[in-house]
Amino acid sequence: MAIEITIPRLGWSMEEGIFVGWTKQDGDAVKPGDVLFSLEGDKAIQEIECLDAGILRIPAAAPQPGATVKVGVVVGYVVQPGEQISSVNGPAFVADAASVRIQSQTDSYVDASCVGHDSTPASPAVRRLAREVGVELQLVAGSGPGGRVTEHDVRQFVEQSTLAARQEPRPPGVTATTSSPRARRVARELGVDWKQLRGSGSTGRVRERDVRAAAANGQRATAPTRLPISPLRRQIADRLRISVQTTVPVTLTSTADATNLVNLRQQFQAAATTADDPVPSYTDFLVKLTAAALQQHPLLNSQWTDDAIVLHNEIHIGVAVDSDAGLLVPVLRNVPTLSLRQLAVQSRDLVTRTRQRTLRPDELQGGTFTVTNLGAFGIDAFTPVINPPQCAVLGIGRIAKRPAIVMDQVLPRDLVTLSLTFDHRILDGAPAARFLQSLVTMVENPSPWLMP
Repeated sequence: MAIEITIPRLGWSMEEGIFVGWTKQDGDAVKPGDVLFSLEGDKAIQEIECLDAGILRIPAAAPQPGATVKVGVVVGYVVQPGEQISSVNGPAFVADAASVRIQSQTDSYVDASCVGHDSTPASPAVRRLAREVGVELQLVAGSGPGGRVTEHDVRQFVEQSTLAARQEPRPPGVTATTSSPRARRVARELGVDWKQLRGSGSTGRVRERDVRAAAANGQRATAPTRLPISPLRRQIADRLRISVQTTVPVTLTSTADATNLVNLRQQFQAAATTADDPVPSYTDFLVKLTAAALQQHPLLNSQWTDDAIVLHNEIHIGVAVDSDAGLLVPVLRNVPTLSLRQLAVQSRDLVTRTRQRTLRPDELQGGTFTVTNLGAFGIDAFTPVINPPQCAVLGIGRIAKRPAIVMDQVLPRDLVTLSLTFDHRILDGAPAARFLQSLVTMVENPSPWLMP
């Protein structure tokens, strides 16, 4: 019996994801552990592995790269030699962010609503051909019974498009007919009307580079641009809303003399012999010092529940990372047990994989405290937002040389502003201030807290 391949849930709150693409072809022999396709969830892109041995069958109406699919939707099958998809009991699928379409057991399709699919009557073979040559079926006039699109119609459309692409540039008012999904996505982001472009594809199809070239030449749409809300952006918005609704945030700021910290990092840089030697970043230093301060003030490493304040025995610090997809917070675990060099290596790895969207979902969960650094953007102080269910978050500003009074003298010193936002339900201002005071002391005299 055929085994269904479904969209898995990558996170506890995930309801839908973005289908990135297949890594196997229809008809390929597969075995347990083979990667079948990639799926973008709320926070990361994950490779989905095969659980059974057999032959991969991908229906003609399978989702295209970039399509939004709901958790649990069937995207393909693993069958045994000689077994056909038509023998599978129950309907197949097609889905987008709003609905699930039922595919009949024949070669006809109804009520199409999937991204990249439509209700144009056509056989699976014709739909496959259309995908291969980059043609949208709703643009093709069908010559078959009831307006059904045939292979001849698709090939004729390609020939006509090819001839049109070889002619003079498109005059005003004449629009392009096809574009790649990526070109449309980039066009939305850059505010370019792709339908007014002359595509460089073999059939006149507008490609991403055509859109970017148009944007560089100032060919932007005059109408407001509507950017689709990605699952990650929606997840960030939901968590911010929960933070505002479920915490009583208060922010304290304090300035620390980071001159000794700057000197210590310069020593690490001077001691590095190769580019691979782990040189801790200022964020690494502050994460390690924050863990030491949390050991002295454990109430900041806690969370609020309905019947108790839970003090965590372990210190897992999330580090906010700016990525192309949005703000993500991978977690450094058991920070007090890590040496500064170990922390630097793990931090570099997490940041790299965060920006590549290759983190596992569990690497973004379980933090007990968060650190966010906007110093690289020239920010001195800000109000960081608590990452629920955590109790507090530390914001780090830029380290800049400023005049400071040292031993009754005005001297240039490297100063940094630290901003602590805490949940006033869990602790009052004085305990939070004592935590920040301890952290300032550690920043100003870092070696005893950082070196083994």
